[in-house]
Amino acid sequence: MTGLILILLAGFSVAIFLLARNRLVRAAATGPGRLHSRPRYHAAHAAIWAAVPALLVLFILAVAGPQIVTTITWADLPSEAPTMEPFRSQFQYDAEALARGGTASAVTYSEGQLQALNAHAARIESLNGRIRLGGLAAVVLAAGIGGLYAWSRARPDFRARNAVEGWIGGLLLACSAVAVLTTPGIVMSLVWESLRFFQTVSPLEFLTGTHWSPQIAIRADQVGSSGGFGAVPLFVGTFLIMMIAMLTAAPIGLMAAIYLAEYASSFQRAWIKPMLEVLAGIPTVVYGFFAALTVGPAFRSAFNGLGGLLVGGPFNDLGLYLMGVQNQMALVAGIVMGIMLIPFVSSLSDDIINAVPQSLRDGSYAMGATRSETIKRVVLPAALPGVAGAMLLAVSRAIGETMIVTMAAGLQARITANPLESVTTVTVQNVTLLTGDQEFDSPKTLSAFGLGLALFAVTLLLNVVALRIVQHYREQYD
Repeated sequence: MTGLILILLAGFSVAIFLLARNRLVRAAATGPGRLHSRPRYHAAHAAIWAAVPALLVLFILAVAGPQIVTTITWADLPSEAPTMEPFRSQFQYDAEALARGGTASAVTYSEGQLQALNAHAARIESLNGRIRLGGLAAVVLAAGIGGLYAWSRARPDFRARNAVEGWIGGLLLACSAVAVLTTPGIVMSLVWESLRFFQTVSPLEFLTGTHWSPQIAIRADQVGSSGGFGAVPLFVGTFLIMMIAMLTAAPIGLMAAIYLAEYASSFQRAWIKPMLEVLAGIPTVVYGFFAALTVGPAFRSAFNGLGGLLVGGPFNDLGLYLMGVQNQMALVAGIVMGIMLIPFVSSLSDDIINAVPQSLRDGSYAMGATRSETIKRVVLPAALPGVAGAMLLAVSRAIGETMIVTMAAGLQARITANPLESVTTVTVQNVTLLTGDQEFDSPKTLSAFGLGLALFAVTLLLNVVALRIVQHYREQYD
């Protein structure tokens, strides 16, 4: 239905466009020099007024229509509907699914409830039809009024170009507003839900506690009725994996950037740089599969084999430990994440190294320095602030990674510096806490927003520090 309306609206707008253009072309032919704006501006103005009001009505209908139907029908559920939650809500959801042509859930209804469910679904379908019909009439009316208004303004003395440019400026302003207001919206949503969480759990306990077990029982007499919300194990796991990732990505990425910028020929650079940057286009879930199915088993086999060699000797305890190493460990997640970050580090560092003026290199060569000495004593010190900023941005990217850690590091919340242990991170716990049917008023679910706020604050701080480093230490060259 919506697709058909859009097609008809596009056709109507094109017709108005051509009619307005032809009208102004004829006016220009009868009176040359009398037009303020070219015919195409008048045509574009007419098409905008024919399409935009109708699209606005259609958008409001698409957003508010389902909510109106749900509100009306929810307030008048049949008497046969269940009286207890969540079965009452499920009854409404099943009726809406049947009205859309789908199927009901696996909930078992009595014969009377099933008849009431079908009748309620028919009522929802009828109400949806009336709203769609009314919406279609509103769209047609808006398009007609807008088109007539634009047609009446299609006169030689009308400043159509100014009006069209005003519409374009308004569109650009709206896009800019969306881009700017997105960040405050994210922050406000995180802060609001986090405040609800901190009303139940002390911020001091959250930031300094060492026990993470957010399971909350339904009844107070059940085991585990009060969970543990100490996030220190999550912060430690996040930091451990991030350090392993940066120890992998930083040297490899930086050396690759130095080679591409200083040693590679134009032919080699044209082939190596795109091949290296292909890594940046691989989805993180693919890296997760690679870590879980290839790197993890390979590391386990290597450590188990090494442990078998050590068993029975002076390092018997170490050998027994290595023989028990499993696929999921911080080392696997960190190394694979580091491979993912290599193109991020190398691309930024390559651009920064290439930005160092050639005159500095020429001066170093003139003083008798070799290429390696020039890179070590001239190029890298000049590029160091930018490289440091690139590293901090890569750290922010590593901290926010989810899929690789979820699939390769495990879910054990523990405080450890051992890379062979299974750990968990802030992002993994966010996924776990918000997966499936959750009650958004419980501390367990709201703790995800507390973790998200902490993660947001850390990454924002790292980005600000990176920008400040680049701005403060950047040297200006002639």
